[in-house]
Amino acid sequence: MTVDTESSRPRAIAIWLFVVAALVVLMVSVGGITRLTESGLSITQWKPISGAIPPLNEAAWQAEFDLYKATGEYKNVTGPAGMDLAAFKFIYFWEWFHRLLGRVIGLAYALPLVWFWVRGAIPQGYKWRLVALLALGGLQGVFGWFMVRSGLAGTMTDVSHFWLSIHLLTALFTLGGLIWTALDLLRLKASGAAPARWTKTASWVGLILFIQLLLGAWVAGLNAGLASDTWPLMQGRFLPEYDTSRGPFWALTHDPYLLHFLHRWWAWVAVIALVIMARKAKPVQRGASIAIHTAFGTQILLGIATVMTGVALWIAVAHQVVGALLVAAFAWGAHALGRER
Repeated sequence: MTVDTESSRPRAIAIWLFVVAALVVLMVSVGGITRLTESGLSITQWKPISGAIPPLNEAAWQAEFDLYKATGEYKNVTGPAGMDLAAFKFIYFWEWFHRLLGRVIGLAYALPLVWFWVRGAIPQGYKWRLVALLALGGLQGVFGWFMVRSGLAGTMTDVSHFWLSIHLLTALFTLGGLIWTALDLLRLKASGAAPARWTKTASWVGLILFIQLLLGAWVAGLNAGLASDTWPLMQGRFLPEYDTSRGPFWALTHDPYLLHFLHRWWAWVAVIALVIMARKAKPVQRGASIAIHTAFGTQILLGIATVMTGVALWIAVAHQVVGALLVAAFAWGAHALGRER
């Protein structure tokens, strides 16, 4: 593939995609704070445009608080704990900021995309990919609302961990797509090279990493990080006791002790897979190998620290952020493996 017109700007588009990817990582961090502070159900309505403006007076704040008081979370958890308006304003802020950042990312992606398109700056073959990434961003917002709505139904006191995993994994998939496309564009600018191909190694390593990320999302959604504050043992034993009364499938998808155990030890399967990928990528792109090793090493340490501190807020948030950076490093490594030699 070659740059088809003099107006094409693959390097400028790549830089723009890297900036959006950084915003997605920031979004993941704010989403982690929102989750860990139990702020996700504080805004009970989805107003894509008017919702960008927070309550501006005490009457408006009280109206929002009254809507929250109708939720199962307030009736069964925060209300009995004595939540007042000041405490509500704190959790409202994080959910509002999370949604606002989503709007900012949407504009930061859509407006430059239109500008590059009108200017004829998008190289041949890349328009569909950029539009697909925009669609993924839109889906992310929709999935986020479905997640919130799942926690507002009936007597629910939290969002569905299934919807939470869909919401998070869509963000991470979008992040990987942004990194991959930006790297393709940089190579196009440098040498006119064709896009990298997806390899078998990327497939099986990606599957292992996906399982680990899915388990992590379920652990977060079920507050299963609190199932143990010791490492490597849980409850003084390797395999903790868990509920099998409703069948093995329910235990595998709902029991916090079993999910915590699986997330804790599947991580080492992911480490082995990532080491193999990094070693294969090193001759092609040494930086990708270093990034993968650094990311999973930091992630393991943060995971252990999260457990042993009883899910301390900023350590747990750092664990989630480095998880996003690990996805970016994986995308870099997978891209290196798929380059034409």
